[in-house]
Amino acid sequence: MIARMESQPLPLTGITVVAVEQAVAAPFATRQLADLGARVIKVERIDGGDFARGYDTAAAGLASHFVWCNRGKESIALDLKDPRGLDVVRRLVRDADVFVQNLAQGAAARLGLDAATLCAAHPRLVAVDISGYGAGGPYADKRAYDMLVQCEAGLVSVTGTPEQPVKAGIPAADIAAAMYAFSGVLAALVRRGMTGRGGPVEVSMLESLAEWMGHPLHHAMHGGTAPARTGLAHAVIAPYDAYPTADGGRVLLSVQNDREWRRLAEQVLRRPELGTEPAYATNAARVVNRERTDKLVAKALGALDTDEALARLEGAGLACARLRDLHEVADHPQLTARERWREVGSPVGPLRALLPPITLPGGEAARMGDVPALGEHTEALLRAVGMTDGEIAALRRDGVAA
Repeated sequence: MIARMESQPLPLTGITVVAVEQAVAAPFATRQLADLGARVIKVERIDGGDFARGYDTAAAGLASHFVWCNRGKESIALDLKDPRGLDVVRRLVRDADVFVQNLAQGAAARLGLDAATLCAAHPRLVAVDISGYGAGGPYADKRAYDMLVQCEAGLVSVTGTPEQPVKAGIPAADIAAAMYAFSGVLAALVRRGMTGRGGPVEVSMLESLAEWMGHPLHHAMHGGTAPARTGLAHAVIAPYDAYPTADGGRVLLSVQNDREWRRLAEQVLRRPELGTEPAYATNAARVVNRERTDKLVAKALGALDTDEALARLEGAGLACARLRDLHEVADHPQLTARERWREVGSPVGPLRALLPPITLPGGEAARMGDVPALGEHTEALLRAVGMTDGEIAALRRDGVAA
């Protein structure tokens, strides 16, 4: 008989994070930490806060980016240009385990909030600098918005159709930097557990996304040519594309080897002779004859409705998918069956949110806290660093805290 394990606490319980953050890269990184149990104190500007709060009003009046990246945090609104506001941050950092910032290049250093300065003063602190292009080099001071970095990292050059390059539909550079910052914090905390010392962590959006460009980058560097832009098709595999169905849907099909092609020809196309015909029998031949291959597949799937096409492909043991829009993703049967949706609190009421993809069986569920209002926790945090009623009133009166 297997003994039942006691429920494990969230792995970052007891860890305090202070973040002077904005937009997506740093907030998405620290949200991962919050979901795993860390206390995250978000320092925002007094004049509107994190500018991502103003991107849109799609989430029941709140900005969708902000809702996505900032649940489970405490918000304190401070003017860091005033020495009294900066002093509050320094007091918060004294008791923190992690500090994260993604201010414009050089801004954190001018405030004394760069990783090197903070780690010199607090040897156990893990301090993260997230930048667009890194601290040195000719691009260090360039503005680094997500789309710009997608261009600089070459992502746009391999995404789109032969006629038109396009950016990714999600902020890929921000997300890449966020996830390397997240994993960098975890690695530094493990090292601190062994050595007792924290230390700086540096992450740049360009270097993060360039790493994600591994396949096309190595293909170009070592093969001499970059993979062609092929829309939803695959540059070196055929058939591998989205095909329309009779009811207006689209089905993505991926044939990975010649055995699968023969099954497709026999069970889906209903033309078994194509499995061995020289023009189609090998992947190399199908890529050369991609247009003819795609016409054969499109004709067969175009006569079926989407459910029937998927059933036939799956029955043949072939990889396939339904091309879904975002409303269909929100109602995805797999996410529903696995109970991945939750509700989080916000200033406008409960909002749907996905459980984070890191699942720790046998432990506490992810801590999906509320999305904070700007400055919602200012007073409590000012009291926590030892400020009196009179000092707090003075900060509010002078516009240093909100």
